[in-house]
Amino acid sequence: MTPSSTGSADRGEALGQSEAFLDFQEQLSRVAPVDRPVLLIGERGTGKELAASRLHYLSRRWQSVFITLNCAALTPSLIESELFGHERGAFTGAQQRRVGRFEAADRGTFFLDEIGAIPLEAQEKILRVVEYGLFERVGSASPVEVDVRIVGATNADLGAMVKKGRFKQDLLDRLAFEVLYLPPLRARQGDIPLLANHFAGCMALELGRETIPTFSRSARKAMENYPWPGNIRELKNVVERSVYRSKSNRLEDIRFDPFESGSLQTVPPPPKSSDPPVPTASEPLSTLPLKSAVEQLQLERLQEGLRLTQFNQRKAAARLGLTYDQLRGLMRKFADRLKT
Repeated sequence: MTPSSTGSADRGEALGQSEAFLDFQEQLSRVAPVDRPVLLIGERGTGKELAASRLHYLSRRWQSVFITLNCAALTPSLIESELFGHERGAFTGAQQRRVGRFEAADRGTFFLDEIGAIPLEAQEKILRVVEYGLFERVGSASPVEVDVRIVGATNADLGAMVKKGRFKQDLLDRLAFEVLYLPPLRARQGDIPLLANHFAGCMALELGRETIPTFSRSARKAMENYPWPGNIRELKNVVERSVYRSKSNRLEDIRFDPFESGSLQTVPPPPKSSDPPVPTASEPLSTLPLKSAVEQLQLERLQEGLRLTQFNQRKAAARLGLTYDQLRGLMRKFADRLKT
């Protein structure tokens, strides 16, 4: 959990030519020069740290540091010290002053991954940094002044966390200057072969092989039909494992589950998803309160429009009689329930 000043994500994961991918990159490029906080929302493995790194290097802070912290990797008792530093003697074991991540990120960008895991007490101090650029180290009453751009990331529903009292509304309001949704890999049609070829070539090079591997038709079809619940991270692991295990440069079979025994899988397993099911016609709208019925109808029509246009957002907007911005607004509204 050491600070990073360069961003360690694999740049190859930023490859793509699908409309969903290019649309996200366009939004990222547009907000990068605006010196305000940004929230990145996406499933695990969609490349949130890579997106934050790109945002930093497209901003006016690109010559300064890019500091990262996985908030879920720290206990509540340690996170304040990690964020704000501490003075000598502030607690048992604090034998000398320690600079925290905010101080290390001065004049740069601070990427807070899994921001929903931050305790309320620390959220209060982060809010003060966002509003005034000031904080105190643990065990000190002397303010420290910093100039930091915050980029937060999560796959949690921060709005629901606010309602449950687990996230501060004021902080969410300040962090959500712009909210960007990373598209899951299953919504990026055409990008899976591109990424798979890239990862296969890199793995072959790492293994010292002189020939770039190729995928059989059945292997490509299996990858294109698989739902990729782990997104790009899972695709990279699957491809690298396939190259490593193959005795030839023709990849005929793909093993999606490394724990699967017996023959290799050529048919993808059923989707693994914890997302709540999309409401269906079996739930009559007439039995629901008016607000819930309207929202269910919106969700069903949105889902249908995206499905019929193969998730081409501009075509879906035209089919539903919406502007592109209105469609994006609905997708943000139903991000936790939308099946893509």
